Amino acid sequence: MSEARAARRPGLPSPEAGWALFLDFDGTLVEIAEHPDAVTVPDALPALLRALVERLDGAVAIVSGRDLAGLDALLDGALPAMAGIHGLERRDGQGRLYRPVDHSERFTEVRAALHEFVETHPGTAMEDKGNALTLHYRGAPAVAEEAAAVMRNQCAALGEEFRLQPGKQVLEIRPSSHHKGTVVEAFMAEIPFRGRTPVFIGDDVTDEDAFQVVNTLGGHSIRVGTDRPTAAQYEIESVNEALQWLTSLARQLTPPS
Repeated sequence: MSEARAARRPGLPSPEAGWALFLDFDGTLVEIAEHPDAVTVPDALPALLRALVERLDGAVAIVSGRDLAGLDALLDGALPAMAGIHGLERRDGQGRLYRPVDHSERFTEVRAALHEFVETHPGTAMEDKGNALTLHYRGAPAVAEEAAAVMRNQCAALGEEFRLQPGKQVLEIRPSSHHKGTVVEAFMAEIPFRGRTPVFIGDDVTDEDAFQVVNTLGGHSIRVGTDRPTAAQYEIESVNEALQWLTSLARQLTPPS
């Protein structure tokens, strides 16, 4: 047993009205699909998120690798506060948008290289997020090492301002200045999140930065999945279990009639 797993806490934390809730999307609220466009959103999810926003006085945010426009479309605009592309774009609880300097032109050569890779490797797909480029190989797991080599080389050519972020059969090159931990810190400095106890639920290695920040802030970090070491304090088995727990949370925090 790893040191990380030895630190796991039993059960899940008891709901509190003073929480600030941060939620990853793919692999946490919805099952991961072979391609982001193929994801299936549970019919009840937008209403559940709206209920949580009401119960927690607005202190709920999605923190995802997807872009904001895509999240709004999938969730029917259920949340005022969201962060996309790991914090490279963010909307606060008052609807204000924050975006860093546009790095999209820096990716010109990387785009060309990934287009060529995808064309010659069936089952792979490139996702262009403007400020980040993602290579999916869930449909061609045998090319994992080759895909990693291509992405490492392309990231190295861009320089230290960029990082290669691995995920579940996905690799992403993006600016190194923003990650899900910095997103949580930014939200926690603002109303309605400020002064609350942060709770972060995520499933992938991209969520580890957020887990560490939440732990430092005295909050609760919860990972969906039990297949690897993690900084999260709690683990649950599946997306379905995460949704059931969030539904229970909304019910338990319902104001008395």
